Amino acid sequence: MMRILPILLTALVATPAQAQGLRDFCADRPGLGTPACTLDPGHVMAETGLADWTLDRSAGQRTDTTTLADTLLRIGLDAQTEAQVGWTAVGLQRQRDASGMVERSAGVGDMTLALRRNFSNPDGSGVSVAAMGIASLPTGGQTIGAGDWGAAMLVPMSVDLPGGLNLQLTPEVDAAVDEDRHGRHLTYGSVVGLQLPFGKSLSATGELSVFRDDDPGQHVTKSIAGVSLGWQRGKNLQFDAGANVGLNRTTDDLELYVGVARRF
Repeated sequence: MMRILPILLTALVATPAQAQGLRDFCADRPGLGTPACTLDPGHVMAETGLADWTLDRSAGQRTDTTTLADTLLRIGLDAQTEAQVGWTAVGLQRQRDASGMVERSAGVGDMTLALRRNFSNPDGSGVSVAAMGIASLPTGGQTIGAGDWGAAMLVPMSVDLPGGLNLQLTPEVDAAVDEDRHGRHLTYGSVVGLQLPFGKSLSATGELSVFRDDDPGQHVTKSIAGVSLGWQRGKNLQFDAGANVGLNRTTDDLELYVGVARRF
């Protein structure tokens, strides 16, 4: 973190001088996928999930998980590259079993470090392609922390279509942490989405995510359908909300969230 702070300070100081020619606003949130765009060099974007609630019901047990202040800090390094630091400040979990007994727990989440490099149209226009590596560090607790380090490689892509539509694809391969919190296994899949603008400030995105999880304890396929809305205020601020629904028994039943993104 100490090495990152000087980069952030430099970016913040440089922002006023680079206000002209600012790229269109392109946030990572909301939604299941990841955009191919990269942040303007010398700028910083803070993206925060203000509240996220997930419901999972299985085998007579109900689990409610709430995260607060799930924050991603993006830093534009050059015209095609950005760095990211992510951390979840608060995680709350409530579990109720078939007998009606309730157990509650709380804790912080893991930290993630990422680097995204765009190879075609870093502003996300036209045909845009990028590669992104992510490392997760086990800084979180038992409640929402994974318990061990993990890694992922993504290849975000997007294509502008007639009528203002934008097709998005995010294939991904993970070294995901095992369910028992020790060691890693292969997880792979993709997210496909279609974004539709409503005027200049509002956009809606529908997505489908399918991932194969080869955890040693149980090999499963997880399928999710999601819809999200992004409302932009000015050139540097966006509010969002979304909902995800699990399409099979091995996936969380429902997720609802709201958030905000601000470019500096």
